[in-house]
Amino acid sequence: MANVFVSTFPFCRSDKVAIEHLLKNGHNVNVNPLGRKMKPNEVLEHANDFDALIAGTEDLTPLVENTSQLKLISRVGVGLDSVPLDLCIKKSIAVAYTPDAVSPAVSELTIGLMVDLMRQVSFADREIRKGQWTRPYGNRIGNTNIGILGFGRIGKRVASHLLGFLPKEILVCDVLDKTTEIEAIQNLSQELFTLNAKLGKNWNQTIIRQVGLDDLVENSDILTIHVPLLENTKNLINFDLMQKMKPTSFLINTARGGIVNEEDLFEILKSKKISGAALDVFEEEPYFGSLKDFENVILTQHMGSCSNDCRADMEREAAEEVVRFFKGEPLLSKVV
Repeated sequence: MANVFVSTFPFCRSDKVAIEHLLKNGHNVNVNPLGRKMKPNEVLEHANDFDALIAGTEDLTPLVENTSQLKLISRVGVGLDSVPLDLCIKKSIAVAYTPDAVSPAVSELTIGLMVDLMRQVSFADREIRKGQWTRPYGNRIGNTNIGILGFGRIGKRVASHLLGFLPKEILVCDVLDKTTEIEAIQNLSQELFTLNAKLGKNWNQTIIRQVGLDDLVENSDILTIHVPLLENTKNLINFDLMQKMKPTSFLINTARGGIVNEEDLFEILKSKKISGAALDVFEEEPYFGSLKDFENVILTQHMGSCSNDCRADMEREAAEEVVRFFKGEPLLSKVV
């Protein structure tokens, strides 16, 4: 039997299977009592005497530095920038994560933000609430160039979702050679093109190709970010890079706060060097910064994973790793 603290918020909001699994296997469970994302010292204060931690994106460094009790961190999600892995190795703290469950929800939200930005859906909603009615014009995803920075689990899903919208090109930028993955999605595009031709629809086929970062930024009508927050991606999207974007382009970040320099983005938007942005993640959360003053910016509450099914899967998988660990069984998604 282990004492388990859950720092992530929310947890088991719509499905109780994760906590039920822990309790059924004899573990004591305490859940984040604050009703919000915990700050680093709050995690330390609440979780210091526990055997296992089910964590979200909270910074776990103070806890790992000070704990003598913790044996396992089980991440609800995929990003590991908040977990001091080297220190975990040094202190023999095992780390697991849930890399697959989050992908469907984040990729679908990304597509929704693309449509919202280009068609000014949120802007129109705000106008109606103010008693205004201008019927703003926008653009379709079709016949545009979509840039995807990072072609892992989520980036690939975004690309596959986009095929039905018939963009002109999907531009992929990744530090790895993604030829195999691109060929697979290009084959899907070819199948869709062939099907449409049989139906008498003379629609163009989407081209997918891998490009460098400058090419991606300069030629994308929408640039969507799907890379982890690492030392080499911190502030990667800065003023110098963003000013290379088209003035008609949009920026979307559903990956991690800190990849986009928010102060630089403010200046880019203020000088109207791009047409708008959508951010689901921020360097400091909850977010209260100045980007909320722009009408052409959509801000959401780090809710990329927050579909009922994906969230339940993530929580269940994290809880299952805790149960496996204390039964002495191998972890399915072990990081260290």
